[in-house]
Amino acid sequence: MAPSRRARARNANREVFGAACVAALLALTPLAASAKKSDRQQIMNTWAKQTNAYNAPNTVTTLTGSVKITQGTMLVTGDVAKLYMDGDQQVSRVVVTGTPGHPAHIQELDENNNLMTGDAATLNYDNINGIAVLTGNAVVVQQCRGEFHGDKLTYDQNTSQITGDTGGDGLVHGVILPKNTTATPVICAKPPTALPVPDNEPVAGKLLPKPAATPAKPAAPAKGH
Repeated sequence: MAPSRRARARNANREVFGAACVAALLALTPLAASAKKSDRQQIMNTWAKQTNAYNAPNTVTTLTGSVKITQGTMLVTGDVAKLYMDGDQQVSRVVVTGTPGHPAHIQELDENNNLMTGDAATLNYDNINGIAVLTGNAVVVQQCRGEFHGDKLTYDQNTSQITGDTGGDGLVHGVILPKNTTATPVICAKPPTALPVPDNEPVAGKLLPKPAATPAKPAAPAKGH
């Protein structure tokens, strides 16, 4: 039996909506630059109420309670985090879970010092390739530029590409802010959930240079008799 006129209309509407979602995803891509490439070369610092750590190849370190992880300008927070070490003894992956009302959180500055934040029930971060997968009430915000909401969002920090998936009858919602062409400064509708890590903070992964040694003063000449 041929599809009814109403069914054909519904299918057409779905195709139009799907195309609009793809267009929205593509439209956000040029609005942001990639994350700071230097962050991956910085020292990683971790804090937690409880730590079960292994500094050895192919191991998993577990952090529990008020977890905080920094690496360069990157900041990750949550309730429980698992750090996966690869065979080269490098942190290859970080999986963070939050609690109701306090989701897992990631933020990082891009090469233009613009802030990107992501929040979700679970964060799976590929530390080698710079890809963050946020699952469960996921939100990715590029401050003053746009944001996306969905059941699952994948953010590639190298290309700034965002892909979204949704379960059931839900939809991926995107918001793209227009470019400000007036002399009036744009005030962001939503401030970042946490401040970026200062570049001059030692725990951010940059070792501060040692102060130059002060040259000793020459001894005063002895007075003649």
